[in-house]
Amino acid sequence: MGIYAKYILPRVIDLAMRNKDTARLRAEWVSQACGEVLEIGIGSGLNLPFYSSQVQHVYGVDPSVELQRMAHKRAVAQPIKVDFLSQSAEEPVPLSNASIDTVVVTWTLCSIPNPSRALQQAKRLLKPSGRLIFVEHGCSNDPGIATWQERLTPLWKRIGGGCHLDRKIDDLVIGAGFHIIELKTCYLPGPHPMTYTYQGLAQ
Repeated sequence: MGIYAKYILPRVIDLAMRNKDTARLRAEWVSQACGEVLEIGIGSGLNLPFYSSQVQHVYGVDPSVELQRMAHKRAVAQPIKVDFLSQSAEEPVPLSNASIDTVVVTWTLCSIPNPSRALQQAKRLLKPSGRLIFVEHGCSNDPGIATWQERLTPLWKRIGGGCHLDRKIDDLVIGAGFHIIELKTCYLPGPHPMTYTYQGLAQ
């Protein structure tokens, strides 16, 4: 792993994801989590302040040691117990089947090499009554924007830590065996190829 990927990119990601628009969506969706929570791609811990008192425990999965250092600092300021798992989300998570009440994944499925495998892990861990909360950017429903997303992705993923602009998030969620019970899509402020956003709940 080069210096850029190990030290510079994590700070760029943390800075880029700290803005009023992403904070608004975190407040709307992450606050719905409850019980035992698995957060896939906990990153620098930007979701932690938005968990409510209904959450007892958060297991945060992320392969980036540098991002987890930042998340540790944010976790100290929160009343919720947080355990960090330094691994890829595609690898077997060392938790029991059907032991998790809520899986949270925000702006993460774009950069996981095999997002379907990560979602299958989430499905294995969720209780039958559990829910998946997702806020992700991905492929636009506008064919013109989607074409640009396909063109830009090969370069974008090289500079963005593997981030794909052209993944259809709802199809990934359904393909992993989930049933989507709520879905919203919109463009956040900024260039449309980078800001088409999926927000939703699945079981």
